[in-house]
Amino acid sequence: MATSSRDCDRPVFRFAPSPNGRLHLGHAFSALMNERLAKRLGGRLLLRIEDIDVARCRPEFEQGIHDDLAWLGIRFDAAIRRQSEHFDDYRAALGRLQAKALIYPCFCSRGQIMRAVEVKEAEAGRPWPRDPDGSPLYPGTCCALLPDDAGKRAASGEAHVLRLAMGRAAAGIGGEVGYPLFDEDGRVTRVAAAPARWGDVVLARKDVPTSYHLAVVADDALQGVTHVVRGRDLEAATDIHLVLQHLLDLPVPRYHFHRLLQDETGQKLAKSRMSEGLAELRAQGVTAADIRARLGFA
Repeated sequence: MATSSRDCDRPVFRFAPSPNGRLHLGHAFSALMNERLAKRLGGRLLLRIEDIDVARCRPEFEQGIHDDLAWLGIRFDAAIRRQSEHFDDYRAALGRLQAKALIYPCFCSRGQIMRAVEVKEAEAGRPWPRDPDGSPLYPGTCCALLPDDAGKRAASGEAHVLRLAMGRAAAGIGGEVGYPLFDEDGRVTRVAAAPARWGDVVLARKDVPTSYHLAVVADDALQGVTHVVRGRDLEAATDIHLVLQHLLDLPVPRYHFHRLLQDETGQKLAKSRMSEGLAELRAQGVTAADIRARLGFA
C-alpha cells in the first residue's frame, strides 16, 4: 500500500497480539484504547501479529484475533505484519549488537542459574537481586567465558541463549536515558529509565533468533510506529527497549501505559488463566456495543 506524504506526518499506533490463545476483555480494552488515541491524535492504527513463539502460536488463534477485532469494529491501516515472516530483520539487529561485542552466549540452564543464585545468597547472607518481574538477575556465569571457547561450544550445537551485556551496553550509551510518556490528551512528560535492574536479558535463543524485546523494537522502527499504547505490565520492560533503541540507532516512540483489567480475584486477565474470551462472550449473545460500553468506549 502506497503511503502519501500526509500519512508520513501522522502519528502511527499499533495493536500487537500474540496468537497463542483467545483474546479476552483485557485485549479488547488495549485495542480500543489504541483506536481511541489514534483517532484523538489523528493517527493511523496498524495490526501486528507477534508470533515468534512458533511452538505455541496457531493459525486458528490468529483467525480468532481477526474475527474478534472485526466484531469489535476496529479498522486497521496498511498490511498486517507477522513476526514469523521477518526473522531476517531480527537476525540483522542481533548482528549489529554482536558486532559491538554486546552479546554473549549463555549455556546455563534455569536450574543451574537458580543453584548459582542460591550459592551467592548463602555467601552474602542476603537475597540476590530480582528483576521487575521477580526473577533473579543472571549471575553472569558465562559472561567470563573466553570468546573462542564460547564460540566453539555454540558451534557444536550446545544449547544456549544469547544475552545482552547490560553493563557494557549502558556504558556505551552513557548518561541518564529516558523516554517520552504521553497522556490521553497527547501531553508529554519524560520518564527516566533504569535498565540495569533487568541485568543481562536474553535477546535470542538457539532455535529462535530473537526475543520479544528485540523483535518489538525492530518492528516498531520498521513500521514507523511513533506512539506505543500498552498495558502497565509492560511499563518496566520499556527500559530494555530504550537501551536497544539507542544501541541500534532507532527512533524512540512515545509511550502510554493503560490500566489492566482484573478478574473477581483481583488478578489481571490472562490467557494462561483461561480468562473468558471474546468469542465466548459473543456466543452468549453479548454485542460489540455491549463490550465498548462495558469498557468505557461507548
